[in-house]
Amino acid sequence: MAFSSRLLSKSRQLCGNGVILQQDRVIPVRYFAKEASRPVLKGDEMLKNIFLDVKKKFDTALGILRKEKITIDPEDPAAVSQYAKVMKTIREKADLFSESQRIKHTIQTRTQDIPDARTYLLTLKEIRIKRGLTDELGAEAMMMDALEKVEKELKKPLLRSDKKGMAVLMAEFEKINQKLGIRKEDLPKYEEQLELKKAKAQLEELKKDALEAMETQKKREEFKDEAMVDVKSLDIRNFF
Repeated sequence: MAFSSRLLSKSRQLCGNGVILQQDRVIPVRYFAKEASRPVLKGDEMLKNIFLDVKKKFDTALGILRKEKITIDPEDPAAVSQYAKVMKTIREKADLFSESQRIKHTIQTRTQDIPDARTYLLTLKEIRIKRGLTDELGAEAMMMDALEKVEKELKKPLLRSDKKGMAVLMAEFEKINQKLGIRKEDLPKYEEQLELKKAKAQLEELKKDALEAMETQKKREEFKDEAMVDVKSLDIRNFF
């Protein structure tokens, strides 16, 4: 059935950054075939370990998806919450990053060698846009205004190594947080909201793929008289 193959393919994208196993990252099994005349190199062992690790994570995710009920209804808060719960279980069992952890890791790796505060903030904006996140509160513009104020007082670009200048900037950022009602103790709530937003987006994509698969199948002669089922009634556990 065309839909089952599409759905199985889609299930491989339900974890972490949407992908556990992509075709362009799969290491062919033949690379690890036993060859009597070829010694095992360190590079081969490294590739083998990567392959086994990815396979283990994928098998873990698939095992959970075979058991958990997922309703493909992005407009139902309960369905979105359940989907997010399943994804959290997969991340914990397969040792994968949450969305907030992935963003934090991206920020750390992308900004570790940036010397000045302005480039740092611009890089944060670039990361936000690439991750599909919105700045609904206008915090970025306020942070840039704060940087302008500090640099105007310093009469030079603010370097991240300038502890005194950065302390002044952090104090300005704290004022912004207070103005926007952002508190550190609320971070877990913001992370949960981010995961729910991601879960809804993934369910919308899954629903779109399911409808496209059914539309494609309906065009086939043997299925033209069959009525399309409601996507919400599908149980993806039946397709694994």
